[in-house]
Amino acid sequence: MTNSICLMKDVLKAFNDFEKDLIRMHSLSLNEAMLLCLLGDHAEGALSASDISERTGFSASHTSKVLRSAESHKWISRSLCTQDRRKMHFELTPEGIAKLKQLKNTPVAVPPLFNNLL
Repeated sequence: MTNSICLMKDVLKAFNDFEKDLIRMHSLSLNEAMLLCLLGDHAEGALSASDISERTGFSASHTSKVLRSAESHKWISRSLCTQDRRKMHFELTPEGIAKLKQLKNTPVAVPPLFNNLL
């Protein structure tokens, strides 16, 4: 597609607008929301930082930043992995479960550009 850069500009603008609404409504970033959804949807409850990085597509350093932010809000907690004590596992706290419930019960409007994808 010869217009790919211009199309990506529109996509990124739509994501930025979505994130602004998410921050305004829920006081959290899109990356933090993705982390809460990932941990909330994970049946076993806890994931390692590398699992989170792999499943979100975040770099290791970006994953660490998002984890620190969510931890500072008390949405997640960390614990040592019982199988490999070099690893940390992360899971939702009661505050994180409540924030995720709030996100699901009060959704942010999807930008019109993405309506055909849903």
